Amino acid sequence: MAAATCCFSAGTGTGNSLSFLTSHRPSTSLRPPSSLFIPKAVHQKSSSPPPHPPSQKAGGKQNFIWRSKDERHLANNDGRSSKNETGRSKSTAFKFSGLQRKGSGKGAPFESKEPQVETGFIEDAPFLNAVVKVFCTHTAPDYSLPWQKQRQFASTGSAFMIGDGKLLTNAHCVEHGTQVKVKRRGDDTKYVAKVLARGVECDIALLSVESKDFWKGAEPLCFGHLPHLQDAVTVVGYPLGGDTISVTKGVVSRVEVTSYAHGSSELLGIQIDAAINPGNSGGPAFNDDGECIGVAFQVYRSDDVENIGYVIPAMVVSHFLEDYERNGKYSGFPCLGVLLQKLENPALRACLRVPSNEGVLVRKIEPTSDVSNVVKEGDVIVSFDGVRVGCEGTVPFRSSERIAFRYLISQKFTGDVAELGIIRAGEFLKVQAVLKPRVHLVPYHIEGGQPSYLIVAGLVFTPLSEPLIEEECEDTIGLKLLIKARYSFAKFEGEQIVILSQVLANEVNIGYEDLSNEQVLKLNGTRIKNIHHLAHLVDSCKDKYLVFEFEDNFLVALEREAASSASSSILIDYGIPAERSSDLLEPYVDSIGPYEATDQHEFGDSPVSNSEFGYDGLLWA
Repeated sequence: MAAATCCFSAGTGTGNSLSFLTSHRPSTSLRPPSSLFIPKAVHQKSSSPPPHPPSQKAGGKQNFIWRSKDERHLANNDGRSSKNETGRSKSTAFKFSGLQRKGSGKGAPFESKEPQVETGFIEDAPFLNAVVKVFCTHTAPDYSLPWQKQRQFASTGSAFMIGDGKLLTNAHCVEHGTQVKVKRRGDDTKYVAKVLARGVECDIALLSVESKDFWKGAEPLCFGHLPHLQDAVTVVGYPLGGDTISVTKGVVSRVEVTSYAHGSSELLGIQIDAAINPGNSGGPAFNDDGECIGVAFQVYRSDDVENIGYVIPAMVVSHFLEDYERNGKYSGFPCLGVLLQKLENPALRACLRVPSNEGVLVRKIEPTSDVSNVVKEGDVIVSFDGVRVGCEGTVPFRSSERIAFRYLISQKFTGDVAELGIIRAGEFLKVQAVLKPRVHLVPYHIEGGQPSYLIVAGLVFTPLSEPLIEEECEDTIGLKLLIKARYSFAKFEGEQIVILSQVLANEVNIGYEDLSNEQVLKLNGTRIKNIHHLAHLVDSCKDKYLVFEFEDNFLVALEREAASSASSSILIDYGIPAERSSDLLEPYVDSIGPYEATDQHEFGDSPVSNSEFGYDGLLWA
């Protein structure tokens, strides 16, 4: 069972500590097959484990000196263990190449006629001076105690200059970063950097350095074309094993749609056999012309394989930068919002009245996607913007290759319109849909850096998120809630699964002290849409009692006035600064309207990514 993991190494300045951001598919776990997540790193001097990093607000539009020869014309280390079929334990994982814990030791085409550096003299290559070391101090939220943060820890990674006072690195290198500093090769001065944008799905972050001294004599890197198989590649960065710059060399092994561990997404990736180690994250990969072909970001660990590293290609980087320039912030990669089935079987195609060996069957549609207005379950998608889709869900790529259909979608931007060719009941139709990022019912990353929470008479309510599930451990979450988290659609934008995470014992809540990680469905008969809606219902309640209905028909009743009176003493007893997070102080605006929903979400609706399927016949787009 293959599994995706990200590794990063960090520390406090003494000794060595390696910690891996892992993801796996245990046969007895509800974690979806290959669901990608990031476990906590082990802190050297603290019993409380270190964190998950914040999203930063993007700045204004900028002009970048980045170039890429995109090929968008598609028409022409400590991984978790799992068991194989013989019971032998093996460790498989995608790992973040970088974040070395301190103490562990659409651009203009660019043609390069002559190599910029000769093999054997790479030490003197000018492009090496554009690669810098990143020092980041992380302070992650405590998702179990959402009013506070975890103990800070420090890490190192790599970045490189792209011009106009900007640097590129990996998003996971600066996640939840409270302080980011960079240092150039051959310099002993660290300069403060600001995070302008973080692309979670593509694992890319944009930094700026205001100091003019930092940029003296700097030559930003140029982006090259998408490499071919067996093209030479050189990875440069500041990995584990020393303090100076490191260079490793290999070849391109594969180019295809790849699972991105940090963002739990699937985008184009370059597989290489050059060594990528903790600390390499965010460093550039070069071709023989000295052009940057991408950003090193993760590796694959397994007892059965070796030398499998991954690079974010320049095409994905260009998409990130163009998105930032268009919107003044990162808006994300769009999705179609459909679950698809391959049509390899001739009888199935004949049953659906598909005349040729092409197309994929629509099995589920996300209610929040625009495509839900024009496509129905049972339709067969046979083309995307005029590009024919094969029966295995692939499309033409370059001269003689094919690639996953999802690649076409990833080339679009939020708000773009896509034309779909579909077959419905044997009739060919063309429909148009607006593409936008996927709405996650249970988010993988918390925007704003701190989770929302509401305390009512010692009952602590918070939205369910993947970091919370990871922090609490699956065993304490419960089977039913885990199934909802993994496989339920968001019925509308803004929907959340709100849970009672714990009860702070007090006289007013006697008998409820042992409740934890239970989904709250209703308050005084009104179904709850999200945490902000719950806070509004509590504030506007005039009834004598607050009656909370939980999953499995469990009921909690509190006297409203007594609950209000006890709040201040509970906050003092437990050292809590406020009864709710700052975002819940804003007036509640109901943009959703009446919520006519059943108490149960449909299960099995929505995989997070293709890698979650045990059966390869289903595709997520």
